[in-house]
Amino acid sequence: MQLFIVLLGATLGFIYSYNTDGFIFSSNICLFAGLTMIMPSLFKVRLSDVKLVWEYRITIIKSLFLNFVLLPVFAVIIGLITRDYGIAAGIFLLSVLSGGGMVMYWIKKSGGDTSLGFIILFINLLLVSLSFLMLHLFGIYTESYFSTLYTEDANNMSSYARLVVMLLIVIPFVTSRVIILIKPLAAFIETYRTYISNASIFVILFYLFGLQSTQSLVDIFDLEPELAAISLVAVIVFYLLDLLAARFMFNLDSPQEKAAFWHSATRYITLALVLSTFSMKAFGVSMLLPIMFAYLIQIPFAILLDKKLEQNDKQLQV
Repeated sequence: MQLFIVLLGATLGFIYSYNTDGFIFSSNICLFAGLTMIMPSLFKVRLSDVKLVWEYRITIIKSLFLNFVLLPVFAVIIGLITRDYGIAAGIFLLSVLSGGGMVMYWIKKSGGDTSLGFIILFINLLLVSLSFLMLHLFGIYTESYFSTLYTEDANNMSSYARLVVMLLIVIPFVTSRVIILIKPLAAFIETYRTYISNASIFVILFYLFGLQSTQSLVDIFDLEPELAAISLVAVIVFYLLDLLAARFMFNLDSPQEKAAFWHSATRYITLALVLSTFSMKAFGVSMLLPIMFAYLIQIPFAILLDKKLEQNDKQLQV
């Protein structure tokens, strides 16, 4: 269902952009994403759960190492091989944004520890500023390799960092604490959370693919169609390396490590797409390609992975 929503939103947005002047970018889309996608996931984060950070510190450390050290290294290597600045930046952005809107669904469905899952989710959201900083450093240290002028561009990531932190972290967290006190409203959002999430994904994708800047994707498919194939292969290789590393690092017989595993095996694609709107001017519109393909790969990949884990659990119970 979510894959259909993704394809429908992106397709309709692209058609709108192609047949009109397209939308003009507004940072309000980040606020919308923060309030409809990130904020509801913070409801179940309780201060009392902080003790889990120390109790399962080794699992959390392994998760952070994988998501902020190992996967970015993989992404840099893959990106350099593609020899395209935008594709490389898109892969790198995916590598530093773990989890996603459905990560808690996969954790719960596969028998993972949801309490620790929410803690890891919250930690990763707090580290969005680190993810943005890492993308900025990626731009600085690879500009000579790709022969670009990233540091001389006024649109580089450093100019947006504070805005991103406010819209995606501070405001959603403060709002979640207020709504928790309004129990009927909190209960309503929890009850219809899946519908709210799917609707927000559609709106975000329709808007982002309806931007004036995405019209340049037509030029890519017309003039450099090979970039689509390169991007698809790069994303597949990245997910395979991601899965192998996560499978090697975490013991899936442990509910806690299974929660950390899902936070590594899946990427926060919609958040990557939102952040890419700040980044396309610096890295190029081809940055959208790996994020687009990530939707097509991750959702079926997560479904197959969940079925595989379910089969393994049944075999252990026999």
